[in-house]
Amino acid sequence: MAMTRRDVKDWMAGFLPAVVAVHWRERLRAGIGALCGIAVTGGLMLWLLGPVSYIPWLVAPMGASAVLLFGVPASPLAQPWSILGGNLVAAVVGVTCAMFIPTPVIAAATAVGVSIALMFTFRCVHPPSGAVALTAVLGGPAVHALGYGFVLEPIALQSVMLLGSAIGYHAITGHRYPHATKAQAPARPVNAQAIPVTTADAEKALARRSELLDISADDLASLMRDTQREAFARRAQELTAADVMAPPLAKVQAHEEVPAAWRLLQRHGLDAVPVVDSEARVIGLVTRHDLHTRRARRQNWPRFGVSLGAGQRPAVRDLMQGDLKSATAGMPLSELVALLSTQRHGTLPVLDDAARLVGVVTHADVLRKVVNA
Repeated sequence: MAMTRRDVKDWMAGFLPAVVAVHWRERLRAGIGALCGIAVTGGLMLWLLGPVSYIPWLVAPMGASAVLLFGVPASPLAQPWSILGGNLVAAVVGVTCAMFIPTPVIAAATAVGVSIALMFTFRCVHPPSGAVALTAVLGGPAVHALGYGFVLEPIALQSVMLLGSAIGYHAITGHRYPHATKAQAPARPVNAQAIPVTTADAEKALARRSELLDISADDLASLMRDTQREAFARRAQELTAADVMAPPLAKVQAHEEVPAAWRLLQRHGLDAVPVVDSEARVIGLVTRHDLHTRRARRQNWPRFGVSLGAGQRPAVRDLMQGDLKSATAGMPLSELVALLSTQRHGTLPVLDDAARLVGVVTHADVLRKVVNA
């Protein structure tokens, strides 16, 4: 497919820096936090190990971790298990690859690839952990001499120190961290009509946040629209015919004359009316279409007038649709919609176990209930 000029322009726009909707005070707070976190981590390592040590008192990946912990603390990639689990997994994989794969390039590539796969497996994805894996492979003789001790000192120790600094700093500055996953609230009906979400809405919502969220306005708006669709789909699965149906406004006896059915349709503004037998069981439907077709074919009763004598006008049973399709009160909405779509008149009677009428469902009833659910 050929790319248009607009497509090329949109693609090139992706190289431009994104607008960061974060107040300058939050930016300053994040920078000071990273300064404090790295200083505390490096200072403690220096105090514990002394100025002369074969163990690195600060490894480069901690700088990348500080960006997430202090700059984007709401990100799932910056949570405690992410930094601890991700760094430890990557360190173990990196040391193992350095020991058993003699070619540095192959060892480095394998270490990063396997680390990413395991981080996804253990739900501890942390981007700086990729640098931990590379450091274990390419860190030189001093790092290689540590062997698996590299996992504990410096990686585990520095990760714990940096994480502790972040927790303390966010608490002191009145910032929520970590962002723990809240328990799912019990599902309850939402009595509000969904309003379309635009990118401009998402930009304004992000601008009001006191911290940076690692999601673009376009992605957030798209996510909200997908969420609305999923909510509608879930609600549609939960609804049944009993939730959607309306009380039957009218029904007509099979032995009654056709004008009686026509008057009911006119009076209540219906497209179809259920037909019942002498025991009140629904045996069919009579629709406006049925009556109009019959009227067009039988010109001698154009308005169902009284010009014909008693007994000369046909009974409802002569015009009704006998191949009745009906629903039960417990029928799911998904099945109900599929059945309703086959009805030209858009009316579906809801029957109980004794084939007696308990309600009627129309297209309008379904739309009204789903939209307002």
